[in-house]
Amino acid sequence: MSGTSIRKRISSSAVSFSRDRRGNIAPIFAIALLPILGFVGVAVDYSRANAARSSMQSAMDSAALMVAKDANAATPPLTAEQVTAAARKYFNALYHSKEARGITVDAVYTPYSNNVPATVVLTGSGNVQTDFMKVLGYNQLNFGTSSTSTWGNTKLRVAMALDVTGSMDSAGKLDAMKAAAIGLIKTLKASATAEDDVYISIIPFNQMINVGTANKAEAWLDWNNDYGSCSKSSKRTKSACLAAGKTWTPSGVSKWKGCVTDRGPSSTPRSSDVYDTTKAAPDASAPTSLYLAQNYSSCPSSILQMTSAFKATEADDSSDDTTLKGKINNLTANGATNQAIAMQMAWMMLQPTVPFPAPAKDPKYKYTDAIILLSDGMNTKDRWYGDGSHWSSDVDDRQATLCQNIKNDPTTTTKIFTIQVNTDSDPESTVLKNCATDGFFPTTSASGIAGAFGQIGASLSQLRIAR
Repeated sequence: MSGTSIRKRISSSAVSFSRDRRGNIAPIFAIALLPILGFVGVAVDYSRANAARSSMQSAMDSAALMVAKDANAATPPLTAEQVTAAARKYFNALYHSKEARGITVDAVYTPYSNNVPATVVLTGSGNVQTDFMKVLGYNQLNFGTSSTSTWGNTKLRVAMALDVTGSMDSAGKLDAMKAAAIGLIKTLKASATAEDDVYISIIPFNQMINVGTANKAEAWLDWNNDYGSCSKSSKRTKSACLAAGKTWTPSGVSKWKGCVTDRGPSSTPRSSDVYDTTKAAPDASAPTSLYLAQNYSSCPSSILQMTSAFKATEADDSSDDTTLKGKINNLTANGATNQAIAMQMAWMMLQPTVPFPAPAKDPKYKYTDAIILLSDGMNTKDRWYGDGSHWSSDVDDRQATLCQNIKNDPTTTTKIFTIQVNTDSDPESTVLKNCATDGFFPTTSASGIAGAFGQIGASLSQLRIAR
């Protein structure tokens, strides 16, 4: 047989072999099965290790927060050894992974000093014994994680402006708001370890706000027009009477229910006279900076100035307006909507000036100021604009200016949370949405109020104990 013939036969056989597909599946599958099983096994082992690590992270985060709360409340301050021991105790009580082996946990504590917050850093490590990766020479998968908690330098001042207009009495909104607001108080109380840690004020509002009849003699009130007469003069207003050198005698004060309207001039406010949109303290030498007393039949419940959340108890009497929970429990609904006057007073509640000076701030600590504004309707009436029944874009404009002034305040940063409870198919409130700095929470049902307050409470609590 010639060499050429042999080459032809070999070539022909090779072509035939390459074309023959019979019986190929079984050997190909057998060859591929080993790496497939290997990949599945690696995924299983890594999944077990990741689950153990995630569980460790969760336990470590919780332990760090619990140590921070204990250390913040301790008198005298905890030592580094006590903090470390507490961290390990909490972690061991929380971590129960059956997969993990060789667990080690270390804690490093740095005490508060020179306005730098106290810090505890937890680090942990462990391993998971492999089942499948042993074939590849890996007997275990190591993992590690850490968590940091700081405390001792952040305190909260929170002003809650709560809508008590007539429409809040429908669709279960008023009761839902009460429950949610009390829930927020409980959340913030839980984050406090001392009286000064968290203060809360409450500003119920409709068309006006109620500053309390006990303040009728305060110099920051303007008893104008409706309440007084000018001695030996026909002057009809307090400012005109005083300008003429006469004596203004208030009258009808005993009938006053405590309501005041927006600060500013009797006519449409000008850019040069905007006390309804600033935090300037009332000053008798500038009459339009005062709060104008009004005889309003639908006067809401009076405001409650800054009160310690730490002192709020389950035993707070529901009829006691001097307590946070009692004030909220007693709210009733009536009147038109003026969000701007409530927000302006909420801003004032955070200031150290009259009419309701906030508690003094200790320079050793960092403070976070926050405003929460809840409303179920559009603005319908302020001192100058609106009819009390229909949306007023002019009232919105005053509020928008106020919100921008709060945001632009060079002296402090104020967090603003807004909630729109829209059960009447109103359009989304642009002014509420744009005013918010840290969260706008729209809801179309009363049940959504709790969720909004829950998220706000969680956000504020994290400022107290930040990890």
